[in-house]
Amino acid sequence: MTKLGVLLPTRGLLMTDGPPTNINEIIEMAEAVEASAIDSVWVGDSLTAKPRLEPFTALSAIAARTKNIRLGTAVLLSSLRHPVQLAHVATTLDLISEGRLVLGMGVGGAFNEAQRQEWHNVGVDPRKRAGRFEESLKIFKPLTRGETVTFSGKHFDVKDISIKPVSPQDNGVPVLVAAHGRSKLERQYERVLLGDGIISISDFPDEYEMALKKVSQYCDQRGTPFKKLEKSFYMTVNIGDKKEKLTEEADRFLKLYYGVNIWQERWGPWGTAEEVLTRIKSYENVGAETIIVRFASFDQARQLELFLNEVVAYL
Repeated sequence: MTKLGVLLPTRGLLMTDGPPTNINEIIEMAEAVEASAIDSVWVGDSLTAKPRLEPFTALSAIAARTKNIRLGTAVLLSSLRHPVQLAHVATTLDLISEGRLVLGMGVGGAFNEAQRQEWHNVGVDPRKRAGRFEESLKIFKPLTRGETVTFSGKHFDVKDISIKPVSPQDNGVPVLVAAHGRSKLERQYERVLLGDGIISISDFPDEYEMALKKVSQYCDQRGTPFKKLEKSFYMTVNIGDKKEKLTEEADRFLKLYYGVNIWQERWGPWGTAEEVLTRIKSYENVGAETIIVRFASFDQARQLELFLNEVVAYL
């Protein structure tokens, strides 16, 4: 059975002119998820382009109020950070949460001036973010396992370094690498093998299936068991009966979230619980093992309630 996750509104809380009205909403939602059949909660990442709560701080607070659910990022812009510092933060949180951390990581975008400036503000050339991402993973993963790392690359140089604490998980902190079937970039599929699985967003089911097949081919070439990789998909929904109203709200939410509704018809559905169930099953049928759901709504608590009672209960 496919596992389910919920993206918490660490971005949505800050999409107002004034201060957040209920900063505890993410804690309350996480506790509701913990009491349900849902497996995990997730938070996004951005520094200045799409302001939100800092992901590791937010997840640490949630770790203190929960015991069983996995705590994830979808997705972390790891190249904004130095991999040694990132590993130290991640292993600390993984220890605090008793081995519940999983990190979806991606190269990140530089599609508009706000995104490009986000990279420049921390001294990173956005044109080099992909190479930086790959080098970062080669340092990050072994550090979280407790290994001593020496690495010399174009972006990072470290020598005989190890960190404490070490992740309590057998293979270190799990990393799901972002890759998309709609993209023509072949390198992204090979890059997945630097981590422990794949996470995709905005693919149609047939595109996601193609992405998994591409990753499987690289696994065969490398002798890596494809079955051992985690396969996750991140979708966005708005649940209700009045489609026109749901569509208008989702469009407004996404434009505030990103500045533009960047993927248009790739989001959704905006519709009934039955439509959401059908969409989830369409990704399950092509190989998704975890479905992460974000609510494109300004009433996150109500959406979670509908999701639990009208979707999760029937899966």
